[in-house]
Amino acid sequence: MKIKILESAKEDLKEGFHFYEFQERGIGKYFLEALSADIESLRLFAGIHSIHFGKYYRLLSKRFPFAVYYCIEENEVRIYAIVDCRRAPAWIRLRLQ
Repeated sequence: MKIKILESAKEDLKEGFHFYEFQERGIGKYFLEALSADIESLRLFAGIHSIHFGKYYRLLSKRFPFAVYYCIEENEVRIYAIVDCRRAPAWIRLRLQ
């Protein structure tokens, strides 16, 4: 299955990278590698995750407190957002609208 990361999700990855890189040099790179592996797993497991906010599947990252929100459209996984789970659910809902 093809995976498409939308610009909004790419921005989320950049923000996460900068946040963790600021904490300690090298952690940002590890963050990107871990999230890339999580996203790659969608090639096999897309659609098995729980649905949130009405239409988005939510994949929880294995290593970081982040969630990948995606939809399956025409045999393609489209990733709309990659957000920190420590955010308020109301903020996440607005982010996905």
